[in-house]
Amino acid sequence: MTRQSLWDVSEANVEDGEIRINVGGFKRRLRSHTLLRFPETRLGRLLLCHSREAILELCDDYDDVQREFYFDRNPELFPYVLHFYHTGKLHVMAELCVFSFSQEIEYWGINEFFIDSCCSYSYHGRKVEPEQEKWDEQSDQESTTSSFDEILAFYNDASKFDGQPLGNFRRQLWLALDNPGYSVLSRVFSILSILVVLGSIITMCLNSLPDFQIPDNQGNPGEDPRFEIVEHFGIAWFTFELVARFAVAPDFLKFFKNALNLIDLMSIVPFYITLVVNLVVESTPTLANLGRVAQVLRLMRIFRILKLARHSTGLRSLGATLKYSYKEVGLLLLYLSVGISIFSVVAYTIEKEENEGLTTIPACWWWATVSMTTVGYGDVVPGTTAGKLTASACILAGILVVVLPITLIFNKFSHFYRRQKQLESAMRSCDFGDGMKEVPSVNLRDYYAHKVKSLMASLTNMSRSSPSELSLNDSLH
Repeated sequence: MTRQSLWDVSEANVEDGEIRINVGGFKRRLRSHTLLRFPETRLGRLLLCHSREAILELCDDYDDVQREFYFDRNPELFPYVLHFYHTGKLHVMAELCVFSFSQEIEYWGINEFFIDSCCSYSYHGRKVEPEQEKWDEQSDQESTTSSFDEILAFYNDASKFDGQPLGNFRRQLWLALDNPGYSVLSRVFSILSILVVLGSIITMCLNSLPDFQIPDNQGNPGEDPRFEIVEHFGIAWFTFELVARFAVAPDFLKFFKNALNLIDLMSIVPFYITLVVNLVVESTPTLANLGRVAQVLRLMRIFRILKLARHSTGLRSLGATLKYSYKEVGLLLLYLSVGISIFSVVAYTIEKEENEGLTTIPACWWWATVSMTTVGYGDVVPGTTAGKLTASACILAGILVVVLPITLIFNKFSHFYRRQKQLESAMRSCDFGDGMKEVPSVNLRDYYAHKVKSLMASLTNMSRSSPSELSLNDSLH
């Protein structure tokens, strides 16, 4: 059939007032004037074709004898398309998959705006729900993948002891020191370490009370000798702990790349620096100002509480959350900064002549900060009615600003906490009794399934975001 004769057939179809459609075996005769009400749709554009090539760009096949247009699409969804051509509205049944329906109407060139109001809210709500659940699914996937990688790294480190002198003995010590809860020995060592940390913090706090301060020869307050004994014992324990971990570490070069090991180092360094500074000051009186450096370094003992992160899953999860939530934290600070800037200027404008505490914008910054964070010291308060209304708006805005990013941060914390618990459970299941006998218990099927699912999701997102999706589908057909 020539191109001209095909055009005649198409013209005849239009003149007869109907065309024949076959959608996956579902056959119907459609009136041309019904389709031409929506000329931008696929069937409406089909009536305007002037060549066989143009027709085959819009349908999958064309029967010259039957004068029938064939579409390789889902026949169960085509009645919804027919209903649209007759009424001008789309309706979505509850049992339909909204994503399949969305792809189907997109193929036929029908916009989602034609969905009737009775179905629109439910349809868009069902499309949004998977996006809301995407975080939990992605967190589970990342938890499985990341935990598996970390377990492999742990297993690789443990295997480095094989073939070394006293390798099995050193491995058992390494597991006891670096993995609390792995064995009875590791639990005992962990409890002792926690008690020493808490004792060091408590003695530092008690030493600040006047009742426990003993003046030296010059009348300056000094430390209680009993607290000094506790401090020296704590330093000795922390030093022994760090040296022991370093001695049994599987890789000395990577030892101080671990954040927990750096915390252990920083917990004892101030003491030794203070000791050297005091010796220098005693031998060289002209350097007496260095004593202030020693006083500052003594305050750094409070950071020893971070050593508890080695023995607490929650603290490690909190650290990972803060590390990977810098965007959310930055967003929170941005919101607070904007709110503080606005309300401080408004309060300054209203209260500068009535309130001595709000006579400058920097002073108003302080007031706006404690108000937006709902701390409310009460040291500075507005006195005018307009100022009180401004303060009320500032407090309400602060509550909203603080609450907004909290959900995102909490979700990340839950993800890292779950991943850390899985990692600890897998590590405890390893058996290194007489060497490397058992691989950590990891569900490789789930790991592989998550990997494949991640790949398919990426390909799906790429296809959805591609502007040439329509032409690609047509070319495949």
